[in-house]
Amino acid sequence: MTRRATLTVILALASILFFVDLGGTSIWDANEAFYVETPREMLEAHDLINPTFDYEPRFNKPVLSYWVVAAFYKLFGVSVAVQRIPIAIGALIIVACAFFLARAAADGGLGTRDEGRGTRDAALWAAAGLAVSPRLVMFARRIFIDIWITAFMSLTLLFFALSERHPERRRLFLILMYVAAGLGTLTKGPVAIVLPALAFLLYLIVHGELRRLRSMMLPLGVVIVCAVVVPWYLAVYHQHGWPYIKAFFIGENIGRYTSGVGLQQERGLLFYPPIILTDSLPLSFFLVAAAAWWWRESRIQTLLWIWIAVIVLFFSFSANKQDLYIYPIVPAVAALAGAFLSRVEADSSGPFAWWAAVTAGVAGIFLAAAGAGVLYVFETAGRVYALNGAIAIGVVGVCGGLIAFALAVARKPLASTFTLLILMVALDWTFVLRVLPDFERNKPVPGISETLRARLRPDDVVAVFHEAVPSLVYYLRRHVDMYIDPRAFVEAMSQPRRVYGVLTLSDYDELRPQISRPTCIIDRRPTFAGAVAHYERLWPTIGSGFLKQ
Repeated sequence: MTRRATLTVILALASILFFVDLGGTSIWDANEAFYVETPREMLEAHDLINPTFDYEPRFNKPVLSYWVVAAFYKLFGVSVAVQRIPIAIGALIIVACAFFLARAAADGGLGTRDEGRGTRDAALWAAAGLAVSPRLVMFARRIFIDIWITAFMSLTLLFFALSERHPERRRLFLILMYVAAGLGTLTKGPVAIVLPALAFLLYLIVHGELRRLRSMMLPLGVVIVCAVVVPWYLAVYHQHGWPYIKAFFIGENIGRYTSGVGLQQERGLLFYPPIILTDSLPLSFFLVAAAAWWWRESRIQTLLWIWIAVIVLFFSFSANKQDLYIYPIVPAVAALAGAFLSRVEADSSGPFAWWAAVTAGVAGIFLAAAGAGVLYVFETAGRVYALNGAIAIGVVGVCGGLIAFALAVARKPLASTFTLLILMVALDWTFVLRVLPDFERNKPVPGISETLRARLRPDDVVAVFHEAVPSLVYYLRRHVDMYIDPRAFVEAMSQPRRVYGVLTLSDYDELRPQISRPTCIIDRRPTFAGAVAHYERLWPTIGSGFLKQ
């Protein structure tokens, strides 16, 4: 099988996996619950203007994500699996952007090779390498908004790059760029305009072409973006005035950037380099090698480096650093790595091959060490951490990483890189088919919800104390009271109604003497948090609650 055919097979296997067993695992409470439940509530209320979660207004993000999921609900019915279909589609868009960016980056180089073949090879390396990235596989099953803002920003970058590469079609590509920027803004806000604008402006400055701003069709771009974004904000203003709009633009954007709203720990300027490495494994290892020959290649590669630098530096100075904030760099990282590998393929005896061998060897050692770490955590450290498939992942990681390292030492960098990609495909499929289903026993909310649904009456109260379990709202299809203040929770549990609460066992032991009504535990559920813990359900004579030990 040729290298190109092998890359195509790897890409196909990785792409198929995005759609495998989407409904086999329950909601992830960290983020996914909001994008499963909010569209359902909007359809239930027959109101596509006002997003709600837990039957309360939710205007902290724009509405497009909810509209997309609502459209899929209308077509295929309401379920967790249906909500995950558009996430998988978004992941494929990101991979496709990496494919076409790599073609543009590899094209127009020194002219010392077959550019047509080189661009095709670069595109396949980039797309296959990004599609097997474990982070993308995981994000594509649980984080709707960050996948789609990455997809729209990637499209914005791609259309600008194509407008540079094909000036005869610049007007078309710029129009598409502005449409993508508008859709990104309606997905997550002005970041979808600000960051691309900074990157493209710096690109023009670097090339001494600032005067070309006049050819960027800026007035038309403003019209296009406004046509996409403004109608929903006008509808919100018509119904509610400025409060929600101000809260989003000032609190959710400026406030988070300047004061770190919701951040629990201090993160310094060097927070993001490890994130860059892990977001695009294994291709991210080739960034250093790609930088070694960047200046002698195309303007598009300069654009990609500027894109990465602007996004990483912008958020490095943010008070509210989150790892996903820089995720829109991944197609650029993959494209640069793909262009570099295509260059190695074209000149296997040149200095680029040495760089590739060193890089692949380092990546092999890294993955072997990671596999050994998995074996230690899930086997040697005790069965308390055991998950189906974890041992297989550890063994494959160690063996595959060592094989990749050996091939790199033998000066076979492309074979080593192929080994890394095949290793990633095997790990991803094992993770999806074996690890994730087994992890369900450590996700308590579905079981809690099933028991509650059998007991709840219309006038009962469900209350959560100090626990992040928003998926409870989706599974119960009713309002859930959320408490942080212990006194407020005690008052809720003491009211003359039947109350079901969710709290840790330690919190329950502390608060139970303050609850004026009798209580009893009715169930417990395990969770995965450093050691086996349990949710316990508490059912008093006139109320009940859930506890986590």
